[in-house]
Amino acid sequence: MVSGSTGPGRAPGKEPPRPGSVRPTSRKLLVAIAVLGAAIGFTMVKAIESGGGVAPMVSWLTLVAWGFLAALLFAAARNTHTRIQVRRERIEPSRAVFLLLLGKASAFVGALCTGVYAGFALSFLNAVSSSGPRNRVITAGAAAVISVLVVTAGLLLERACRIPEDPDETP
Repeated sequence: MVSGSTGPGRAPGKEPPRPGSVRPTSRKLLVAIAVLGAAIGFTMVKAIESGGGVAPMVSWLTLVAWGFLAALLFAAARNTHTRIQVRRERIEPSRAVFLLLLGKASAFVGALCTGVYAGFALSFLNAVSSSGPRNRVITAGAAAVISVLVVTAGLLLERACRIPEDPDETP
């Protein structure tokens, strides 16, 4: 579980991790992963085209699948937040770890895919005046935006798994 408090006299983010705790996902790391993904997406398109091939197009089914995944993650985050943070219910440790890892993995994969789709869209921007590249930019851009929603939902699910502070504990 992710610990929820920083303790007295400690700056947020500067606390050494407690045994058995997991640090929140670094936003800087997610940005770095997205930048790496953009480089991969851009380079992939250029490499395929320089080899005489035609770069694949992002299908609308991909957008639907990513949107469905984002919706499921948002629902899981809301349900987990309500159970742990609002009603202060205890959940099985294995389920809590599963939800935490699902949130972290979704944030990482979503960040990588955001970058890849953005790099894919950027590679066709110079030819956006014709309909083929314009459609590729639109679908890849939409996939990048939906991937950002997956990252957001993953981070919310991770945050929902934090152990709430015990009001009875006094330092």
